[in-house]
Amino acid sequence: MSVENYQKAKDIIMNEEEISDFVGGQADELISLAQEKLGLTFTGLYYDYLKTFGAGNFGAQEIYGIIHADFENSSVPDAIWYTLTERREINLPNNLLVIYDTGSDEIYCLDYSQRNDNGEPKIVSFAPGVELESQTYEVIANDFGDLLLDLVNQEV
Repeated sequence: MSVENYQKAKDIIMNEEEISDFVGGQADELISLAQEKLGLTFTGLYYDYLKTFGAGNFGAQEIYGIIHADFENSSVPDAIWYTLTERREINLPNNLLVIYDTGSDEIYCLDYSQRNDNGEPKIVSFAPGVELESQTYEVIANDFGDLLLDLVNQEV
């Protein structure tokens, strides 16, 4: 269950302070500004992540989110900046929000055109450099909670 998985991951992050490095929770106004900039509406699990952690690292796992309001002049782990940059540079589809870079040849995105039974966007892989019509959009996780727990478990 995704909500339970998200809560497990959240509890682990909060209890493992020595390997947690997050910018801190973001205000509703900043989250709304980010949604407006991207033309997307964040859902329950990812919205809670932004409100609780903002963006950051758990061990070696860098989970993208919101850092500050300057979405044009930022860097990772700023999901808004990264997504806008990829939209300009590689024509990333507007239904995708980049939340994780594997360090190899793919990035993981929330796919707002594919949702699970709870209305949460699925996590898909996107391969920069591969033509859009050749992308497979492999589903990596049923939702953000499942991905977050998997990433957190890799570190503990």
